[in-house]
Amino acid sequence: MTASESPTSGYVLAVDLGTGGPKVALVSLDGEIIGHEYETNDLILLPNGGVEQDPEQWWTTIVAGARRLLARGLVPVDDVVAVSVTTQWMTTVAVGADGRHIGNAISWMDTRGARYASAAAGGGVVVPTVGYNAKKLRQWLRVSGGVPSRTGKDPVGQMLFLKHERPEVYNAAAVFLEPMDYLNLRLTGRAVASSDTIVGHWVTDNRDLAHVGYDDELIEWVGVDRAKLPELVPTGSIIGTLSESAAAELGLGRHVQVVAGTGDTASAGIGSGAVRDFEGHLYIGTSSWLSCHVPFKKTDILSNITSLPSGIPQRYWVATEQDTAGKCLSWLVDNILYPDDALGSGPAPDDVYDRLNELAAKVAPGSGNLVFLPWLNGERTPVDNHLIRAGWFNASLATDRGHLVRAVFEGVAYNTRWMQDAAEKFTKRRFEHLNFVGGGARSPLWCQIMADVLDRPIRQVADPVLANVRGAGFSASVALGHLRWDDIPAKITITETFQPNARNRATYDRLYGTFVDLYKKNKGIYAKLNRHSRKNPS
Repeated sequence: MTASESPTSGYVLAVDLGTGGPKVALVSLDGEIIGHEYETNDLILLPNGGVEQDPEQWWTTIVAGARRLLARGLVPVDDVVAVSVTTQWMTTVAVGADGRHIGNAISWMDTRGARYASAAAGGGVVVPTVGYNAKKLRQWLRVSGGVPSRTGKDPVGQMLFLKHERPEVYNAAAVFLEPMDYLNLRLTGRAVASSDTIVGHWVTDNRDLAHVGYDDELIEWVGVDRAKLPELVPTGSIIGTLSESAAAELGLGRHVQVVAGTGDTASAGIGSGAVRDFEGHLYIGTSSWLSCHVPFKKTDILSNITSLPSGIPQRYWVATEQDTAGKCLSWLVDNILYPDDALGSGPAPDDVYDRLNELAAKVAPGSGNLVFLPWLNGERTPVDNHLIRAGWFNASLATDRGHLVRAVFEGVAYNTRWMQDAAEKFTKRRFEHLNFVGGGARSPLWCQIMADVLDRPIRQVADPVLANVRGAGFSASVALGHLRWDDIPAKITITETFQPNARNRATYDRLYGTFVDLYKKNKGIYAKLNRHSRKNPS
């Protein structure tokens, strides 16, 4: 589509598939969210670190949400011009020659491939403290910008798990896809990936973003058949129009164009408005990250941070991740406050998170020196350690439920500061402010805690839980030629800016230091407890 053919109006059906389920929204080409619907998906926890999801449930819930949204009559159906998908990533779907998935998707939280990923990346002369083969590590970082996680929490570990422990699935697979690319296959019939969605396979040469392609040596080291990797298309390109079956299921026309998908990290950054170099954004959903775009490719293996191809064509973004963030609050609700067991007090009320905020707001900053460690599923940044675990430290007879709750908010913030310290060292820049998006950004209390702990102004983006679908809508608008990337910041509304409270500085500095010390002094104990556990689901 040329500039002269660019649409002047129309709407994007934007899909954001998170771990908890999909959001489906109608977004104007100028980024206005007209309406949205939400569905939930199941998380399947299995022994020995297994975490899976059903791709068919992804599709059926997306279709249900889309049809319900379109039935509301918010816009004429014929005015929908594109579908744009953003999803969780570092997740593997095995797809057969018939274009259907084979079994469940292996989640980004799954650790069952750890020993296979470690074997693929190790051996020979090993770099002390990190466990990687020196030659392989140097080449992976030089060419791809990253390296397979020895925790198994990426497509390398997932594909190798299938190869070694589910060979019937591996052998039957014609292609392995990330969730956004799998959904685009369902939409168009094309099994493709782009330079940003394929990056977690660690088999592409990303040194020149205008010419990203597979690297035969890296593929050989990973140990996956080259024929099982998807065709590559440019980031932000249009990959086709809806297939007849997809159009019928969604209730849309065959003319609707489908844009190459993005990972949720990329769409959140775009939807936050932080699209220019070194402009930071913070996301808190199930997991969390703190990121910005940068004009360079670099990797710091010690802090597990790298710059990878972005959802913005020919741009890099800083890849960080906190494994569980908002999930810590839902875990607190589901397993401590309102469990379905003999001591349960019934289901959680609909306004449970408002009540948590109200309770935590009554507790003084620092939670009476109670520190929560948010490592329910290990950690990724700035330590790549899947063996550490969560808990409260320093409870006393004076500790009450309010302290426990506020400490969870603060513990996630301490871990975010740990991540921020590493990210600022990586970029050699101090973030002037952070645009805050995701479900966590709906909480004014968490916004203020983040401002105080991080010592940075926190800018609460309007409708923060819809940042990903907004970002997916913007990506489609740019692909269709309606907007330019530089137009996006002016189209973002900041609801409120939370300034750091200097009165809380000393308390949070001290407790942040304690937080980091707790990791350093206890990581060996975590390793002893969890390395050989066969019952621990993560």
